[in-house]
Amino acid sequence: MTYEDTQNTPSLDERITGALVGAAVGDALGGPVEGYSPEQIAERHGGRVHGVVGPWHGDDWRTARPIAPYHKGDGHVTDDTLMTHALVRVYAKVRDHLDAYAVADHLVPDLMTGPRWIPELEAETIPLHRIFLAEKWLVARLHYGHVDPREAGVGNIVNCGAAMYMAPVGLVNAAHPAAAYAEALDVAGAHQSSYGREAAGVFAAAVAAACAPDATPDSVVAACLSLAKDGTREAVEKVCEEASNHTDVESALRPLREAVAPYDTVGPDYRSPSLGARRPSRLHAIEELPVALGMVVAARGDFRHAVLGAVNYGRDCDSIATMAGAVTGALGSPVPEEWAKTVAEASRLDLWEPAAALTAVAREVFARDVERRRAHERAFARLGGAGCSD
Repeated sequence: MTYEDTQNTPSLDERITGALVGAAVGDALGGPVEGYSPEQIAERHGGRVHGVVGPWHGDDWRTARPIAPYHKGDGHVTDDTLMTHALVRVYAKVRDHLDAYAVADHLVPDLMTGPRWIPELEAETIPLHRIFLAEKWLVARLHYGHVDPREAGVGNIVNCGAAMYMAPVGLVNAAHPAAAYAEALDVAGAHQSSYGREAAGVFAAAVAAACAPDATPDSVVAACLSLAKDGTREAVEKVCEEASNHTDVESALRPLREAVAPYDTVGPDYRSPSLGARRPSRLHAIEELPVALGMVVAARGDFRHAVLGAVNYGRDCDSIATMAGAVTGALGSPVPEEWAKTVAEASRLDLWEPAAALTAVAREVFARDVERRRAHERAFARLGGAGCSD
């Protein structure tokens, strides 16, 4: 790589910061309109959402169903970011690759015993009091049930719960999507099964692929398709094929939903899931990841457009925008400063500290990986298997 290439290519630090800050910003923008359709969102806000907005029910957020008692809106992050930051803290403690046992040994205690400011509750409490039932499953199965961490995800509803916080796995394995995929599958085994677990692996791979020096939306999708299995692979392929036909996210809103619908088990009414919703299957996929990648493709990798497309798509749009924000941020597309500042202040979170911590961990893990690889090369060479370069 030439000096000029170095100057034009975002550094590891910049990509990790872009991915984690971008994920949090996407999460906060999507939170207040989660669960609604593009038409309902446009009617409620007098057009498309273009930035941070307030709660759907205004000042009645504490009691209005079905959201109560969460203050979604005004720049507050949701459980997507809470879980992402928790996983960063696990990496900062272990300082190496993670597996399902790390979830049991470190993530679960973090959720149970570490009081933190929870923006949606406007209170300091343990994260366990905010996370959804699909994430409380981790505590029930691992802490109280003493289930083998590698199998604890079996029986949980199959949704995006594990995928939504897997960006750190992709970042620790920056530019190595196959390694990110394998590690995320191991980690997510404690939380999910079937296509929920598969989505966690593919999302981590997408983030890792986005960190490659010459990465593009198309190269990210290609990396995902090379690794994804079953319905997840088909859903990503079909949605991204449709996205490539659009030059803006506005025109892609309905077509992307139509493309993912055959693979989505929830059905047309997001708040009234179908009978087969969120059950294990080799034929289906979560909706959030394929649509997020589709938005990245339709937006040509631009952070602002991809995230706003995800937000205005509706349904589980906080998680879709979290994923789109992580991938475009890792690609190096700038996160609007005004959005990041508003979300950080409203959520009372330092969005940049987790990125600095994870960057240090990523460098340490890479150094360990190099030494482990060289030790293997030396051992293999001594067996007469191959020459050794050092």
